[in-house]
Amino acid sequence: MALSGSPRVVISGIGVVSPYGVGRESFWQHVSRGCSATRPIVEFDASAFPCTVAAPVPHLTIEDAPVIEHRASGNGNGTAHADARRYSRAALIGVVAAREAWRDAGLRLNEPEAGVLIGSGAGGIDIAERSYGDFFTDAGKHVTPYAIPVSIVGMISSEISIALELHGISHVLSTGCTSSTDAIGYASSLIRSGDAEVMLSGGADACVTPGMIFGFCKMRAIATKYNDAPGEASRPFDRGRDGFVLGEGAWMVVLEREDRARARGATIYATVDGYGSTCDAYHRVQMDPSGEQIIRAMRLAIARAGRTIEEIGYVNFHGTSTVLNDAVESRCVRELFGPRADLVPGSSTKSMIGHPQGASGAAGVVTSALALSRGFLPPTINQRECDPACDLDFIPNIGRAANPVAALCNCLGFGSKNSAIVLGAI
Repeated sequence: MALSGSPRVVISGIGVVSPYGVGRESFWQHVSRGCSATRPIVEFDASAFPCTVAAPVPHLTIEDAPVIEHRASGNGNGTAHADARRYSRAALIGVVAAREAWRDAGLRLNEPEAGVLIGSGAGGIDIAERSYGDFFTDAGKHVTPYAIPVSIVGMISSEISIALELHGISHVLSTGCTSSTDAIGYASSLIRSGDAEVMLSGGADACVTPGMIFGFCKMRAIATKYNDAPGEASRPFDRGRDGFVLGEGAWMVVLEREDRARARGATIYATVDGYGSTCDAYHRVQMDPSGEQIIRAMRLAIARAGRTIEEIGYVNFHGTSTVLNDAVESRCVRELFGPRADLVPGSSTKSMIGHPQGASGAAGVVTSALALSRGFLPPTINQRECDPACDLDFIPNIGRAANPVAALCNCLGFGSKNSAIVLGAI
């Protein structure tokens, strides 16, 4: 929440591990061109599942992360203390993205008063699935003693703190799909209040596992009609949508006071102006069709940012490609903007990278920050047939040049949660 007279918070570093690979530039080049990352699942045998496509991250190791100079000696390498084989995949991609963001911000290891606040939905679900089935069989003797600690969701921030030698707070928020939106919102509040000088925030999830695919198939929430055309499977707001594509990734940002960033000569991508969050208090997995609390979360973010509706020139939609959610979100945005609704462009990053669960909000924030700083709005791909229930400007299929003053990043999640963040252009 923005406070009167409080310092402006800026994004001064960005790091990404996405289904396209390591690096924010790779991510931006692909999403700005409208490239789908959805492909057949080859990491395990998914042939018996109704859904056989996803957008997982490529295999990587800790050596894929940039080297970071040590603050004191100048000869450190930023290598995490733990054996990389003991990372969960979510923690590993989180560390790689965090190190890129930290280096991009021009910061060194052991930065004083710096903290970590990360969002994740499933944490080390890959370790849990792989290990727990062996606990009660003869294979149990081969299970690593680290199986439980590395599988818990809270370990992600610890691994990042260890890798960057940061001694401030080290927390993980797990609020479902809104996890990383909430993490960035809370982290920015810590800086405004003076409780932190620098925060590494964002989200990491690596959920393309047999159990997660099977579970979402049982829920009938995941796309099943496009197994033979993976690149067309994620199609938010299109009439032919039938569910989301499960994605993965880590999107990290460095947050600090604007005056501090400018004094260091840091690159500033955008300001983090306001955050709002509400709960439908309606259902475990279904959103309230009225959309009342979704609208309220967006209005809270705009009001706390000290912005007007007229200043919002881009919306990064939650846009999962599920039938009900897309229709409700579209209606809510139309009600929010009123007569201006048709004039405000927006897009769903998930049309290209799938739904990376708790990391999805951070993916939207990073996309929006890059869009604001580079004057280009990425598209929503797979827009083939208009759905009358989704009748806004979704920047269909081809991105466009634009220079909005501010962007609204929307995020919705299981458990009736709704969160939004407003970013400002520099």
